[in-house]
Amino acid sequence: MSETIKLFGTDWCMKSAALRNYMQSKWIEFEDFNVDIDTEAETFVRSLYEGKLKFPTVVKGNKHVKNPTIKELDDFLEI
Repeated sequence: MSETIKLFGTDWCMKSAALRNYMQSKWIEFEDFNVDIDTEAETFVRSLYEGKLKFPTVVKGNKHVKNPTIKELDDFLEI
């Protein structure tokens, strides 16, 4: 069973959109959370970064990566 991949970002963030579009183009299944309108998602992201809101953040299992390049994302998802 594979771990759920989660993307935490916003609609206006170009990097969030680029990661979203990339994962969709590669048929990678993921849950998409908008930290601007989802207070639970915002709280979760802040819990990862000592209260700071940093995005895009991609989570897989209990590991996360902040603002990855496409190569970093590919490497992260291979975990």
